[in-house]
Amino acid sequence: MAERLNGYRILILETREEAQFSRLLAEQGADVLQCPMFTIHDAPDPAPIEAWIRRAIERPLDDLVLMTGEGLRRLMKVARRIGVEAEFVTGLGKTRKFARGPKPGRALREIGLEPQMTTEKPTSEGVAGMLSQLDLGGHRLGLQLYPDKDHATLIGAIKAQGAEVDTVLPYVYDAQAADANIVTAIEEMAQGRIDAIALTSSGQVRRLIEVAQAHLCEAQLREGLKQTPIASVGPVVSDELKTYGLSTDIYPANDAFFMKPLISAMATALAKAPPRTAAR
Repeated sequence: MAERLNGYRILILETREEAQFSRLLAEQGADVLQCPMFTIHDAPDPAPIEAWIRRAIERPLDDLVLMTGEGLRRLMKVARRIGVEAEFVTGLGKTRKFARGPKPGRALREIGLEPQMTTEKPTSEGVAGMLSQLDLGGHRLGLQLYPDKDHATLIGAIKAQGAEVDTVLPYVYDAQAADANIVTAIEEMAQGRIDAIALTSSGQVRRLIEVAQAHLCEAQLREGLKQTPIASVGPVVSDELKTYGLSTDIYPANDAFFMKPLISAMATALAKAPPRTAAR
């Protein structure tokens, strides 16, 4: 599908893998408008993360649930800084590892490891469902969390199976730094300058609405989204859109919830009309 998006202007709100997504779109000829939703920082207090890593080394976990690839990369960064990288990887090698979707699996492969199981749906509910099929009684289970999410239900479900849960939150979000970018993106959509907006996480939907409300431009956002096709990478994003009364226009075929199938779906859908810049 070489250059099937030639001339189309695509708005992306990706953060952790923004560069990869932008590159894939550009390879298809798209004019990519990048809008970071927030900045990621290391946790302000490194002591709990360091202590968690040392526990995982001294007494390897029975199980480890990785919720994000970013989380493992941040843990490795801390392990390198305190001089225990090799020991930490060795400890993880002795642990049964579970990935919430494909991204944590990719991060594991970067350090020469593989997940034993990966959720079909990259959600907390998917993780709980996967773990419910296993006997966790008496297990020490490490759970890598991510910011701006209430993980109490998942933690409770794991504890109900008889496991001891050891959580770690290795990074935080700085949302305010990106507010101006988001407001500009809203204006671009409202003025009909975007051919499609591509959403790859539920957090992006929430941030878009929250910033619009905070800056008194929610009506402008909704008007812009009415005339801008919304591309969703999968069911989690589409469900989040529904909670705000929004709908998905473009969706990957065959339940292939990854970037490349999403891009292919956008190319097919947008080909039905010329780029808006060309129309003007």
